[in-house]
Amino acid sequence: MISNPDYEKDAGLVEWLKAVPYEVLRHGKLYNAEELYQGYKPSDDEAQDRASFANCYDSRVFQHFMAHGNIAAEVNESLARTFHDHGIHDAMKAFLATHDPKRCVGIMGGHAILRTDPMFSCVAMLSKRLTEEGFFMVSGGGPGAMEATHLGAWMAGRTDEEAQEAIDTLAAAATSYKDWAWLSSALDVMRRYPQNRYVSLGIPTWLYGHEPSTPFATHIAKYFVNSVREDTILTVAYGGIIFTPGSAGTLQEIFQEAVQNHYLSFGFSSPMIFMGKRFWAEDVPVYPMIQQMMEKGRYQNLLLTLTDEPSEIEKVLKDFQKTISNS
Repeated sequence: MISNPDYEKDAGLVEWLKAVPYEVLRHGKLYNAEELYQGYKPSDDEAQDRASFANCYDSRVFQHFMAHGNIAAEVNESLARTFHDHGIHDAMKAFLATHDPKRCVGIMGGHAILRTDPMFSCVAMLSKRLTEEGFFMVSGGGPGAMEATHLGAWMAGRTDEEAQEAIDTLAAAATSYKDWAWLSSALDVMRRYPQNRYVSLGIPTWLYGHEPSTPFATHIAKYFVNSVREDTILTVAYGGIIFTPGSAGTLQEIFQEAVQNHYLSFGFSSPMIFMGKRFWAEDVPVYPMIQQMMEKGRYQNLLLTLTDEPSEIEKVLKDFQKTISNS
């Protein structure tokens, strides 16, 4: 039962919802680069570019988010974020209703992978090929391996030479997301190579708002609550997940995905592909550990692959499509 003091305390709820710098009621709309970076005007002058970025929609929302806390202290702010994320969730459902989720493939990996790293190029080219083969790609929507995922999907339908040229252009302009020209160079490549045929889905969060969202994702589901966002990425990638070298966040995603597959949470188990034999078998030996747990019966139903070969990854994913289409 709500008392009079409660009414008085929340009397300003509507005004709060009107005043926040983000659209509380999304009405089934996902973001795109144009909306997320509304107000940003790239400049050859670093100071002007940074100032413009600081005033764009995405930055203003992040500043508001940080000012009111990762976990909002005010009930009005908590409700506003909940309404927003519910709208994003509804928009995701509408998006997936028009795209076969069993053809959705996720790529997980480190945000710190540089554009000059061979793994960046490898992920981009793999994503390009998978997109051309009828898959649609999903990632956490940030920099590093995530940016490479969506760059590859964006360049689908073009030649490998054009894709490599795009990668080289990005690397020459800014190697890391911490470099000021990271965003402007991505937008420049998008203008140079426009496309409206292929889609990809980025799912970032304002919890990691210091990592800019890649504009190469044609559809962006940006959440406030990271736990919902993390679970959503793993849930929608029914077609399988490729784990590229990463750190704590990637490790968390591996074990979350293993739980979903172990319990057949969605009626079947999807491929878990570890890209980088040395990294996953020696540097961060998660793969042999999971294998041992399977042998002991601690994990069941996992479909594991460890490889360095993009062609093997393609084969595993295509073979899985045959399996689920016949089931």
